[in-house]
Amino acid sequence: MKVVLGFSGGVDSAVSASLLQRAGYEVHALYLDNTDAHARQDAIDTAAFLDIPLSIRDVHDELEEKVSLPFCESYLRGETPNPCILCNPTLKFAHLLEEADRIGAEKIATGHYARAEDGVLYKGRSANDQSYMLCRLRREQLQRLTLPLGSFEKTQVRAMAAELKLPVAHKPDSMEICFIPDKDYVGFVSARRALPEPGDFVFHGRVIGRHEGIVRYTVGQRRSGLYEGRKLYISRIDAQHNTIELALWEELFKTEVRARCFNWLCEAPTGPVRASVRVRHTKWENPLCTAAVEGDTVRIVCDEPVRAPAAGQSAVLYDGERVLGGGFIC
Repeated sequence: MKVVLGFSGGVDSAVSASLLQRAGYEVHALYLDNTDAHARQDAIDTAAFLDIPLSIRDVHDELEEKVSLPFCESYLRGETPNPCILCNPTLKFAHLLEEADRIGAEKIATGHYARAEDGVLYKGRSANDQSYMLCRLRREQLQRLTLPLGSFEKTQVRAMAAELKLPVAHKPDSMEICFIPDKDYVGFVSARRALPEPGDFVFHGRVIGRHEGIVRYTVGQRRSGLYEGRKLYISRIDAQHNTIELALWEELFKTEVRARCFNWLCEAPTGPVRASVRVRHTKWENPLCTAAVEGDTVRIVCDEPVRAPAAGQSAVLYDGERVLGGGFIC
């Protein structure tokens, strides 16, 4: 059986290729070229080492249109976007399916740490679960997806890479946004859009200082210094009025979250459902909740409050290990 594997040439995709080969798949690698020549060469060298065919697609322009510009516009609206969640369904998995159809492959695969079984998405091992990042996959993408690393932890995968003597066995993990390797996201936004002017910090209705421009801040971030002996944190970014509202630590916690553009990976419920929710890509904050569709949003009421839910991030619902879907916090 043929499978098209999203292939970066890093440890995760290389070990995924090996595991798929062991499972009897005919692996075809697809590298989406969106960074630089060095990264592309890693993919070429690793595919050659594994003796698997590699296709390369230049997606720089498409990434700019479908991910980078929406990322910038989200920041200008006072949101905190997650570019991987934007990219996965609209670019990465769309190309994987297109390539699979082109060569007659039944399956697609990536090196994400999650499980996909019979069109259902589940959490991976708790130490490095990445199911949150896949919450907006389209159901036709999920139906053909296999995730070979779903039952492993990263330490095990690195050990397998060393055992296989992969040329990238000791390559460090990529921690930055792939299209902003220098981590200067403010500079990245400013190269594409005019940055907002400085504005007011507001605490309990009173102006207490000036901020340097809303794109430099995120909800939950601590403001430097103290105010009347207390630490203050960003609780809301109001792009319309160019203000940033501040709060005390205990005021950051919310029991209600609303999510728009919700993407259900199961049949959409007709009434309230019990689930657990994750409002950011963390491993420790996953309270039980009740969720219900209300108009064009999903209202999520948590049994225990969550810290600083940020507009633009995703609220992802789980039924035990199963991912039910996710939407953008509004």
